[in-house]
This record gives sequence, C-alpha cells and structure tokens, in this order.
Amino acid sequence: MFGMCMYALIGTDSKSILAIFVNYVVLCLVIEMAMCYSASMSKLIKSKDRVADFGEVFTHEREVKAMCDLVKDETERIDSRVLEPACGDGNFLAEILNRKLSTVKFRYSKNHSDYEKYSIVAVSSIYGVELLEDNAQHCRDRLFGVWNEAYSRNMGKDTSDECREAARYIFHRNILCGDALSLLQKDGRPIIFSEWSLVAGIMFKRRDFELATMLEMQDLGTQGDLFLSSGSFDKEIGAYIPQPIIEYKPIEYWRVQCQIE
Repeated sequence: MFGMCMYALIGTDSKSILAIFVNYVVLCLVIEMAMCYSASMSKLIKSKDRVADFGEVFTHEREVKAMCDLVKDETERIDSRVLEPACGDGNFLAEILNRKLSTVKFRYSKNHSDYEKYSIVAVSSIYGVELLEDNAQHCRDRLFGVWNEAYSRNMGKDTSDECREAARYIFHRNILCGDALSLLQKDGRPIIFSEWSLVAGIMFKRRDFELATMLEMQDLGTQGDLFLSSGSFDKEIGAYIPQPIIEYKPIEYWRVQCQIE
C-alpha cells in the first residue's frame, strides 16, 4: 500500500502530496481500528452459535472495572458476599476477587497465618451461577488461578497444599452450573449455596441454603407470613431470615474439604 501511495506522489504538487499522505494515514488508522475491534470482539464471543443459542457475550474488561467501581467499597471488602447470576467464565468475579485479595495483602501481608486465613475468607465470599458447564469450570479454574498466584507470591515457602485444596473445594461449592431463572442446577436439583463464616479464630462454619428460599425471604420483607416453615422473622432487622437445610460443625478453614456431605 505504501508503494502505491509513493507511486501516486510522482508528478504532483505539495498540496496534493499532503492530501494523499493524510488520506493514507487515515486509511491506516481505520484499518488498525478495524483489526483491533475484530480482535476485541473475538475475546467477547466464543462462537456465533453460542451467541444465537444462549445469548453468550462476555463483558469487556474496561466495562467490568467501571461497573465494579460503582460499588468500589463492597468489591474491596474481604467478607462482602457477591453473587453473579450469569457469571460466564468469571470476568466480574475475577476482578472482584483481585480487589479483595489486594485488601488482604494490604492488611495482612506481614503475618502469613492471617494472610492465608483472610484470603480464604475472600475466596468463600465469591458466588456464581452459569448456564454452560464449560464456562462454569473455566470460571472455577480461573478464580483458583487468581487466588493461587497471589497466595504463592505472598506466602513464599509457607504455602500449604491442604489450603490450596480448601480453596479449590470452596470454588467447587460456590460456582455452580445451573439456571438462575429456574433456580435449578443442570441436573435438575435446586441451586444450593454454602454460607461460610469465620468463627472462633481459625474455624469455618458451613451452612447450606437453597437459593430459591433465600430469594423468597428477600422478596417477602416485612410483608410475609411469620409462620413460614423455611424461615423466621427477625424483628430487630425487620426481615425474614432463611433457615439452612443443613449445618456443619465448625472446622479449621484449611480442612473444609474434609467434611463429609
């Protein structure tokens, strides 16, 4: 193309040369922008069929960061629980986990035991539902990679494979393949999430809840039936509190994967 442009310059005056050169530069910029747009779009969709069948289009990193900034304090609070009902392969959840881990590093990097413990608290606060199994698994693996990279970098020789297995297990429990509209998992069972709470220093307590019940309690607010068997009304906060379908005894945070379901 440059050779063609030079050929066109032969025998022309300076104004014409400038005009041709400007047009050439503009054309190059347009081509570059088109190539960048095409490359960007290729990262936002996996295939046209998946877009047509499932409406699958991923959110660009720029928009992810901008939207997270709208609730900046919550995305950086270590124990703030976040549920993404159509999490894809984890664009939003990975960004939020990175922010939480930055807070953990800022507060606890000088104390390895505290860093490890609160990094697991950050892991336990991330929840997602995804319709497609390959995306759900990619999301789990991606989030574990985000956590493990930060964990390995900050802990050095004090890392623990048992703690890594705990993190993997929590992501397995927290990122589920299902439909957030029907509130059912891929196998037809209700979507059930585990609540993880840090109690008594190093102990984690797990309680399992049906997502449908949790949403039902939120919808009822102060107007619901006080005698619902699935929950109880808390007069102090003026809301229904769902009851877990199962509770587990507290266990060390690095051994949560050892509890028999």
